[in-house]
Amino acid sequence: QVQLVESGGGSVQAGGSRRLSCAVSGHSYIDYCLGWFRQAPGKEREGVAILSESGSTPDYADSVKGRFTISQDSAENTLYLQMNSLKSEDTAIYYCAAHEWACYSGSWSRNAYKYWGRGTQVTVSP
Repeated sequence: QVQLVESGGGSVQAGGSRRLSCAVSGHSYIDYCLGWFRQAPGKEREGVAILSESGSTPDYADSVKGRFTISQDSAENTLYLQMNSLKSEDTAIYYCAAHEWACYSGSWSRNAYKYWGRGTQVTVSP
């Protein structure tokens, strides 16, 4: 059973940076797709960035390309999301998620994911 625990959320001013972490444990399958999703108040949960645990090229939502970077530290079993040039519209609860198999086109849908963390709040003030 995969367990995911996010940390690193908080308040930051627009233009600032924040790094989120997700501790991953209990994974035993050949490969996983690891993703960061977010949900703003009154909005659907949306994919932000995805990365196969085996090390495929990461992919990003258009809204965060050039500003966010997803990465992993395999030795520490930790997934990261480095967020730079933050905007007020980045305010949301950020979730770490995982599913068996490498990432594919369907990995942008929340329905593809079996495992979820509890989320961490990021608030960007003007």
